[in-house]
Amino acid sequence: MANLRDVRLRMRAITQTLQVTKAMNLISTAKLRKGRRVLEDTEPYFNRIQKSMFDILSGVGKVQSDFFRAPDPSKSSRTAVVVITSDKGLAGGYNANIFRQVNDLCARVKNPLLILIGSIGYRYFIHSPHIILENFSFRSQMPTVENAKEIADYIVSQFLWGMFDEVHVVYTRMYSTIKLLPTEQQILPLDVEKIQDELSKTGSSKRVELQFEFLPSTGEVFDALVPLYIKGVVYGAMVESYVSEQSARMAAMDEASKSAEDMLDSLQISYNRARQAGITQEMSEIVGGSAALSDR
Repeated sequence: MANLRDVRLRMRAITQTLQVTKAMNLISTAKLRKGRRVLEDTEPYFNRIQKSMFDILSGVGKVQSDFFRAPDPSKSSRTAVVVITSDKGLAGGYNANIFRQVNDLCARVKNPLLILIGSIGYRYFIHSPHIILENFSFRSQMPTVENAKEIADYIVSQFLWGMFDEVHVVYTRMYSTIKLLPTEQQILPLDVEKIQDELSKTGSSKRVELQFEFLPSTGEVFDALVPLYIKGVVYGAMVESYVSEQSARMAAMDEASKSAEDMLDSLQISYNRARQAGITQEMSEIVGGSAALSDR
């Protein structure tokens, strides 16, 4: 009976865990759909900013701006690495892949300074030799444009002040529900050719023949657009990481649910065998007792 009681307790605990994993799977599914919808709704706004930058660059060539500033070879350059991780675990290898990508990047750049987004990243890198410049955490909520603006304003102000000479962002990009890859992107200083190539792929090259007038000047308009562009890049990376996290958690919870169901099936078989053995033993004792009484 003690064995049966232990098996029942284990089955009850696994059943409760199974309910939690299935609930988390459903929650992550809903968050993933919402995140993709939000990203699609805001993309036209940031794409329009990119096109305006393209109009300026294609019309007047290279604009004189601090955002094109190259590192001074006579000084020790520093590189800011913006790392986007999650605020919660139970997402499989989602965070571990980002850590690996960041460590590889830090080994390639000079004097890396980390700007962390997500508490899991902070817990990991606080024990690493890398310097943490700033840490942002939004408690696992859906990233907002306001969150991205806060981070982008910090990045732009520190770059213009000269705290670092380059800025890279590392995040997880979701190509499909089964293909989540850590991605690295340099966002500062700006690369004219890279911007033009990226926008040309979207068909913006047809706008080269258009003539625009920018007031008060092309340089001032461009300097006003760049922070918005950086905000768009950061926001896109944050939302992409958010939906990737939900997809990774869905997969992890699905695997956990399957493992729990397998354990329940195995325990059910053990329970049935133990129960059958107990019944058989009780029947044997009854038969034996009845035979002893009849002999008398």
